Amino acid sequence: QVQLVESGGGLVQAGGSLRLSCAASGRTFSNYIIHWFRQAPGKELEFVAAIGRSGINTNYADSVKGRFTISRDNAKNTVYLQMNSLKPEDTAVYYCAATRAGLVSPPSYDFWGQGTQVTVSS
Repeated sequence: QVQLVESGGGLVQAGGSLRLSCAASGRTFSNYIIHWFRQAPGKELEFVAAIGRSGINTNYADSVKGRFTISRDNAKNTVYLQMNSLKPEDTAVYYCAATRAGLVSPPSYDFWGQGTQVTVSS
């Protein structure tokens, strides 16, 4: 069993930066591929980024490439999402999710966090 807790959200001006954390409980954290998603009000859940078990392989949505960086520290059971050059359209609740199934469009996720709000003002 893995529990995921996101943190680091907040209010930031356009062009600013935030770093989100996804902290996991459980000793099997390194067995999981971690994905970040976001959901803006009235919109569908959107994939943001993913990172493989060792942290070497990553995948990003086109909308965040070059601005967001995903990383992980398995010793700390934590995945990070560094978000730079933030735009008002990045405003959303950000969720992390764990899967064993793959880096790109896995069919299912085993665990989800509760989300953290990111608000970017113009």
